[in-house]
Amino acid sequence: MECFSQTLRRILFMSTDTQEPKPLSANEVLKAASHHLRGSIAEELADTTTGAIDEETGQLTKFHGLYLQDDRDLRLALKKAGQEKAFSFMLRVRLPGGKATPEQWLVLNKLAADVASPSLRLTTRQTFQFHGVLKGNVKKLIQGMHQVLLDSIAACGDVNRNVMAPPNPERSVAAQQVYDAAVSWSEFALPKTRAYHEIYLDEELVAGGEPEREPMYGDTYLPRKFKTGFVLPPSNDVDVFSQDLGYIAIIEDGQLIGYNVTVGGGLGMSHGNAETFPRLADVLGFITPDQVNKVGEAILTTQRDFGDRTNRKHARLKYTIQDRGIAWFKGEVETRSGIVFGPARDFHFTTIQDPFGWHECTDGTWFYGLHILSGRIVDKEGWAMKTALREIAEIHTGDFRLTPSQNITISGVTAVQKPVIEAILAKHGLDKENDRSGMRLNALSCVALPTCGLALAESERALPDLLEKFETVLEEHGLAHDAISIRITGCPNGCARPYLGEIGLVGKAPNKYALYVGAAYNGTRLNRLMSPSTTMDGAVEMLRPVIKRYSLERESGESFGDFCNRSVLPADATFHSIGTPLAA
Repeated sequence: MECFSQTLRRILFMSTDTQEPKPLSANEVLKAASHHLRGSIAEELADTTTGAIDEETGQLTKFHGLYLQDDRDLRLALKKAGQEKAFSFMLRVRLPGGKATPEQWLVLNKLAADVASPSLRLTTRQTFQFHGVLKGNVKKLIQGMHQVLLDSIAACGDVNRNVMAPPNPERSVAAQQVYDAAVSWSEFALPKTRAYHEIYLDEELVAGGEPEREPMYGDTYLPRKFKTGFVLPPSNDVDVFSQDLGYIAIIEDGQLIGYNVTVGGGLGMSHGNAETFPRLADVLGFITPDQVNKVGEAILTTQRDFGDRTNRKHARLKYTIQDRGIAWFKGEVETRSGIVFGPARDFHFTTIQDPFGWHECTDGTWFYGLHILSGRIVDKEGWAMKTALREIAEIHTGDFRLTPSQNITISGVTAVQKPVIEAILAKHGLDKENDRSGMRLNALSCVALPTCGLALAESERALPDLLEKFETVLEEHGLAHDAISIRITGCPNGCARPYLGEIGLVGKAPNKYALYVGAAYNGTRLNRLMSPSTTMDGAVEMLRPVIKRYSLERESGESFGDFCNRSVLPADATFHSIGTPLAA
């Protein structure tokens, strides 16, 4: 059998472009030689001499939802003491549409306490993340999740990642159909390798069986990550134009008649590299509900075959479309799928904000939208979020819905349970959690320091102080309840979708941020650069006169982002929308 190093050498200079062969990126070489994402993961997880795994193995574990991290607050002290970094893992759960049963919630809550950091965290991709998982606890965590039918397969890596969809499908028949389509696509686009089951669940490889194949992904999977979101107007809660693949539900007379398909969104970039940029998706056209998976497969395989495998900073679908053109891409997808797109149907987005508080559904049940800043579920003095949600899960007969904005809805609540849940929230100081400023209710942040290895500046830990400073200014001008979206990230990769915030702060160095303003509140226009480098205090002071002008000069119904785009930013400020979304 060909050894691993021989395989690496054999494929090092493979290229689909025979006229100008280029060496593949290191990740492509690694994937091809990994035996369908197995590599040496099992052996390295079993190695007790270190809390880490090697860098190549760390690239493969991402396909299993697992990232190696370390506590950067402790790096210097440990280095001075001659000790290894404080390594641990982050694990992201695959949870299409963000639905979790009470039983699943209770298990995840206990696992967080037993084998991870005590808190649970809700991500901007509508799922859970565990942090602080020591190497010896990785299999315990995954096996515990497996007991309640949860996994982390394809939660990260160069595959179709966790699929987003509007929460609370019980609101209408059409909403349920959209959720079902999201779950169907998530299952359809899963990798077929059994590596995850063998490594973490101790499934044995059947000897002499058929060779393992990846019919959709091939041996090297996709060139880069691939994100999908389903959205139900008038809410654009999933930020559909930020997705590689988007499905905009079209409803007529209360019935789902199909979807407008969007392609080529993506927000990651690199500071100082003009060849990388945020991009909003283009609208390809209209399809019927039964065509979702077939069209999705054609889009995914087109990116598989034509995406850049030599430069990972140029490997997202947005660059494939930007380089080759949307007309070419549409034609390729139609050829592969055998489906001709119809003209895009009219749609209109008005908001991105989650519905907070109590709402009655068409089936007679209720859901309660609960604000959770940065999605961090933890107990604090006078604010026992983790305990409250555990107590609710113990009596709840409905389910929980994670939202794309790091919040949660307690869904399927009966009339009998409603006062019981209200009492639990009040007992733990959470009954007023939704009585916050419009900016706080529309705030997003990534984890950043101390665990994210890519973070250049603070994000989640700095957000509360930043909000308090902005709220003081907003209160002075009577704007405390205005919905203004603010998003902060510790680096330019865009996990909290900062380039779609009316105010976006993107980390560049310790306490230094690029400041962007002027995005459309409804997620249909990117923001633009206001300052290439400032502190958080500097951002507040820079926007103080803008906020005052907004309170005095805004037109009727004008959002803060629209005002900045119209009156504050110069016409040549960077980051115009590059895609062509057809949103009014």
